[in-house]
Amino acid sequence: MSRFQFIAPALALALVFSCAHAERQAIEVSEAEAWALHSRILTLDTHVDIGEGFATAQLDPGGFTHAQVDLPKMRAGGLDAAFFIVYVGQGALDADGFDQARHRAEEMYRAIKRMVRAYPAQIGLARTADEVEEIHASGRLVALLGMENGFPLGASVDDIPMWAERGLRYVGLTHFGHNQFAGSSNPRPDLGDADEDPGLSDLGRELVLALNDHGILVDVSHVGRRSMLEAVELSRLPVIASHSGAMGVHENLRNLDDEQLKAIRDNNGVAQMVAFRSYVAELYPAVEAGQARLREQYLPRGWGEASSEDRASYVRELAELRRRHPDVTLAQFVDHIDYAVDLIGIEHVGIASDFDGGGGVEDWDDATETVNVTWELMRRGYSEDEIRALWGGNVLRVMRDNEAGGRQ
Repeated sequence: MSRFQFIAPALALALVFSCAHAERQAIEVSEAEAWALHSRILTLDTHVDIGEGFATAQLDPGGFTHAQVDLPKMRAGGLDAAFFIVYVGQGALDADGFDQARHRAEEMYRAIKRMVRAYPAQIGLARTADEVEEIHASGRLVALLGMENGFPLGASVDDIPMWAERGLRYVGLTHFGHNQFAGSSNPRPDLGDADEDPGLSDLGRELVLALNDHGILVDVSHVGRRSMLEAVELSRLPVIASHSGAMGVHENLRNLDDEQLKAIRDNNGVAQMVAFRSYVAELYPAVEAGQARLREQYLPRGWGEASSEDRASYVRELAELRRRHPDVTLAQFVDHIDYAVDLIGIEHVGIASDFDGGGGVEDWDDATETVNVTWELMRRGYSEDEIRALWGGNVLRVMRDNEAGGRQ
């Protein structure tokens, strides 16, 4: 399939939305009206992490937990679907590092599968865009698989067919730290990274093409600017930025500048704006300093290595700290959506939380508050069709383009 063939529908969609967008203005919306619209659309969050001991007695997603996302919270807030993430932090680029990373990825994958097997009447695993809609129509929640950081794939792309068969729908090329595939937006000097983004490696170019071949989305969030632009240029299918912000609203190394956003548009991809406080806006100084102290006290070796008691203490004390000081708000997050829509068109923008990976803002700080995002969009004059596109329609289009392109 040529790029011109799959751009045409998006151009038609842009014409449908453009007039409505130009006439948007702030309006009053009741909570009942927000819930009514929210209940009519499919809401898909493209980045939700899972905690240590997920889908065990330690963290059972079938009940209300300390996590930002579990099945009751999804139902309470009207979050219909989410990409649950196979995440492995960056480590040494050697045989031992790859083996450890592969083992960790297997653990994360099995945990997500345990959730689906434990609660089949409540949630199903979707491998295609059609399956997302079918599971949603059945009244169940929807789980999808994403991989954050290609590091556990090792020194080749030989594992891609296996992950495709399992239903993996996107792979983030990097995380914090350069890896065997590409440069990161956030180099790790402690791992020997240079400040400069080296661009895609030969293996990175193989990975982009292998993902295309198997209908798996290339995810450019966390990827260095040079590597990101090279990956978008190389990919013959639409890419996704699964959880990023707009640099034009707030400068942060994790956010996308205008050229990067336009590259995603020109590729017919989608940029998912993320509700992660420090990517959305400047943190209040006392909160930023206090959060650093709490990390040092309770999470000195990171979230995954902390005890459940220390994690609970960290979450509780951080919430109290935020209550005492100004917080980053939902309105500031939606400013990123507005900016991206104005720059690249609504058909190329979406929504992500990064819950349980550091994400959340005031009024959307766990899945129970998901309706508030829809409510804010309605207040700003977005139509139902526009909100449907932002909340999942655009992602499903990109998935279908990759499914079709991967089969050819």
